[in-house]
Order: sequence, then C-alpha cells, then structure tokens
Amino acid sequence: MIDEDLRAADYLALHEFRFQIGRFLHFSEEAAKAEGLEPRQHQFLLAVKANESGQPTVGEIARRLFIRHHSAVELADRLEERGLAERIRGSDDRRQVHIRLTPEGAEKLRRLSRAHREEMLQAGPLLLDALQQALLRFSSGNCDAA
Repeated sequence: MIDEDLRAADYLALHEFRFQIGRFLHFSEEAAKAEGLEPRQHQFLLAVKANESGQPTVGEIARRLFIRHHSAVELADRLEERGLAERIRGSDDRRQVHIRLTPEGAEKLRRLSRAHREEMLQAGPLLLDALQQALLRFSSGNCDAA
C-alpha cells in the first residue's frame, strides 16, 4: 500500500528517477548558457514556440513556466531588449499582449532544440527506465515494510 513504510530499494528508485531528471535539466541549463541565455529565457522561448497560436499571452507563458505574471513580463522585457522576442498587442483587446519570436530568437531556439533532441535520444532511455522502475516498484506493492 502507498502509505506503508518504504524500503531502501524504493528510495533508490526515487533517487535514480530524480537523478535522471536532474541530469537532463543540467544539460539543458548548460546548453542555454552556451547560447548566451539564462535557462528561464530558453524555457520562455520554448513556451512561445510550443504554443499552438505561436503568439501566447504573457499570462499563458507564466502559467506554463510556473512563474508569476510579473516575472514573465521581466523575461519578456529582457528577451525583447536582446531582439529575441517581441510583443504584439491584441487586435480585439489592445490590453492583451502576445509574444512572438523574432527570426533571431527562432534560430537560437532551433539550435537549442536540436541539441536537446540529441540529448533526449541519448539520455531518454535512461530516464524512461528510471521512471518505469519507480512505477513498477510502487504499483506492484513492493513498498512493504522491511
């Protein structure tokens, strides 16, 4: 049962899963820095590009990044100053501000995304295995008290 004591192997499974996530995130942070971006700036650009409309609002980006609206505004300011993103006022509601990538921002994101794709092909199987092992341990009742 889920609320029973955990065994050493359960802690190991959790640790391995978190380790693999952390390993990928570390790669991602270093790749962003190599492109001259802070990790949150990279995540911001990715959130813009991944949005179906290609022009999400600042609020939508804030929700996707789990940050406050004013933090997303600050990120948008910095990216706009660097020429990587730009604000577009809503056509129906001029108070609504959308973000889109500039060609330079799109190219920087393309390079980062290619590197991330390669890393996922390398590290993805390890992450998947760690997740599967953790799920197997916890779903099969292997959490019995030692």
